[in-house]
Amino acid sequence: MLRIIIGNKAYSSWSLRGWLAVKQSGLPHEEVVVSMFDNAWPARKAQGDLSVSAGKVPTLWDGGVPVWDSLAILDYLNDITGGTRFWPQDKAARALARSMAAEMHSGYMPLRKACPMNVRRIFPAQSPSAAVQENIARIVALWEQARSRFGAGGPYLFGTFGAADILFAPVVFRIQGYQLPIASAIARDYVDAMLTHPWMTEWVEGAKAESWVLDQYEGGPDYS
Repeated sequence: MLRIIIGNKAYSSWSLRGWLAVKQSGLPHEEVVVSMFDNAWPARKAQGDLSVSAGKVPTLWDGGVPVWDSLAILDYLNDITGGTRFWPQDKAARALARSMAAEMHSGYMPLRKACPMNVRRIFPAQSPSAAVQENIARIVALWEQARSRFGAGGPYLFGTFGAADILFAPVVFRIQGYQLPIASAIARDYVDAMLTHPWMTEWVEGAKAESWVLDQYEGGPDYS
C-alpha cells in the first residue's frame, strides 16, 4: 500500500498537491500527517521516513521506494497507473497541461511569498502588489486558454480533473483566502468548481481539525 507523508493541511501547499495526486491515482494508501516547524521538526525530518527527502513533504513511499517533490510524485503515480488518470490524452492538450504544470511548479514566486497558503483563514482584502497582480494575470490567462480550448468535457482546466488542476489547487485557496481580485468569469467559475470538489473540501475539513498554529502563516499578505 502507498503511504503519503504530508505536512500541516492548513498550510502546506506542496503537501496538498501530493495528497491530491494520490487521491487521483485511485490506489489504496495510508496518510501520515506531521507538523512542520515545531520544536521537534529538526529531529523529525532527519530520521525515519522523512530522512530520505531531508524533511520534504510530501514524501511518498511505495513499499520500499521513496518519491518526494509533488511533481515527481504525480509523474510516478501516472506511470504506475498506466498514464490515463492525470494528463489529457490529446497531444495538444497534454502539451499545454504539462507546460502549465511545470510553470506553476517553478514560478510565481511573488504570489507564493506574499500569500502563503492558509486554508483556515479569509484575510481582509487588500490591493496586491504589482508583482502579485502580474502573477495572477498570467495564471488567469492560462486558465482561460485551457478552459476555452480543451475544457468542454467538464468544469476543470482540461474538462475532467487532472494533473494541471492538482498543481494549481493551492492558488485556488490563495485566491479565496486573500480575496485576490479576479475579473475573468471563466476563472471565477473555475475557482468555484475547485473549491467545491470533494477532495478540496475534505482537505479543508482536515485542516480545521488540526490544532497546530504556525505564526508565520497567520499574519495575512505581505505586499511590501
